[in-house]
Amino acid sequence: MQKGHCLCGSVQYEFDETQVGFGLHCHCKDCQRVTGSGKATVIMFPQDAVTISGEYKTYGSIGFEGSHVNRGFCPNCGSQMFTFVDEIPGQMFIKAGGMEDTSWLSVGMTCWTSTARHWLPADSDTVCFEMNPPA
Repeated sequence: MQKGHCLCGSVQYEFDETQVGFGLHCHCKDCQRVTGSGKATVIMFPQDAVTISGEYKTYGSIGFEGSHVNRGFCPNCGSQMFTFVDEIPGQMFIKAGGMEDTSWLSVGMTCWTSTARHWLPADSDTVCFEMNPPA
């Protein structure tokens, strides 16, 4: 089992890393805005492989291709931690930056290369998609 938490520690989570779906770098404009950087690195898990303690809030928005995206964050320190996409039921994404140990982590794809910033180009060592990967 692996652990992670927000900056202030009010929201903590634990997950079974053997249940990982995949890891990806996302360069969409929304991920750039919510991270304040050029991309978000997220790992997909089945929701039942993750235990969350502490209360978090979500902010919902419509993604660039019409998906309903709900981003989970700590209401105290504002740390972004989780993403839930209505069109992918039973799954969730955890932002890699809040994980205590990432030595097991592998990132195999990059999406939204079409909006990657010139100062943080897409990772050409991964499978790259101009927008979202095909379903």
